[in-house]
Amino acid sequence: MTVAVQMDPIARIRIAGDSTFALLLEAQARGHRLMHYTPERLRLNGSRVEAMAEPLTVKDVEGDHQRLGEPKLLDLSSLDVVLLRQDPPFDLAYVTTTHLLERIHPGTLVVNDPKSVRDAPEKLFVMDFPELMPPTLIARDRDAIEAFRAEHGEVVMKPLYGFGGGAVFKVGVRDPNFGSLFDLFTTTLREPWVIQKFLPAVSLGDKRIILVDGVAKGAVNRVPAGDDIRSNMVRGGAAQGTELTPREIEICRRIGPELKRRGLVFVGIDVIDGYLTEINVTSPTGIRAIKRLGGPDLAVAIWDAIEARRASA
Repeated sequence: MTVAVQMDPIARIRIAGDSTFALLLEAQARGHRLMHYTPERLRLNGSRVEAMAEPLTVKDVEGDHQRLGEPKLLDLSSLDVVLLRQDPPFDLAYVTTTHLLERIHPGTLVVNDPKSVRDAPEKLFVMDFPELMPPTLIARDRDAIEAFRAEHGEVVMKPLYGFGGGAVFKVGVRDPNFGSLFDLFTTTLREPWVIQKFLPAVSLGDKRIILVDGVAKGAVNRVPAGDDIRSNMVRGGAAQGTELTPREIEICRRIGPELKRRGLVFVGIDVIDGYLTEINVTSPTGIRAIKRLGGPDLAVAIWDAIEARRASA
């Protein structure tokens, strides 16, 4: 197949933990032809969705991991697969790419389904399953937030469209910084915020579970540094091998059919102390860490699912 990847510039990635790179290595190993383009080179020309893209070869060698050929204009409807893999922020630029890619899907299989990516913001989609979550409020009204804090005590506040652990704060029961934090969020963020009951067991880890076509395939436990509540590996979290608990298996069983129905082939969910906190659909990570810690190579499972979907189209 001919496969294009829409991603941030490949020359800048850190391949040791990059799930997109793992997918490209596996695609190349299967004999698929790879093309690379960045989101700003995507365009709608009349009825054609096009991109200036370079032929790509990859090698699992840090600092010598990619070779790009001469760019050429592609009609994306002529391809077999497009991997939608640029990192957030999930802003209007990101949303616009989903509108464009929706025009070629499913004739060209876009993974994940661009409409479903657009319709499933990661901290909103998860609210479809409130029975699996800790108490959570999405709001920017101070009275509502104060009432939630009065009911639940310590909380975590984070931007609704934040990513990578940025601007995540723990707020105490009588926290003297709350007023200033509220003012800061109000002046810097236009969207509502997520206010969630704090789960002390986050110190033991925030588990990233990878689901492929709605089925749990592997997991990694991410343990925050001693002076932080954020477990994201880009924020200093340490990766540990792990197994799924019965509660986590049940969470995956509950959400899996809806992920598959929406065409969300590669999804990463976050679970703390048996509570679902996020469903990551834009550019989930974790598959290289899982393999490095002795788990399965989930790039294989993802490509098996992609090829099965293409074969049945």
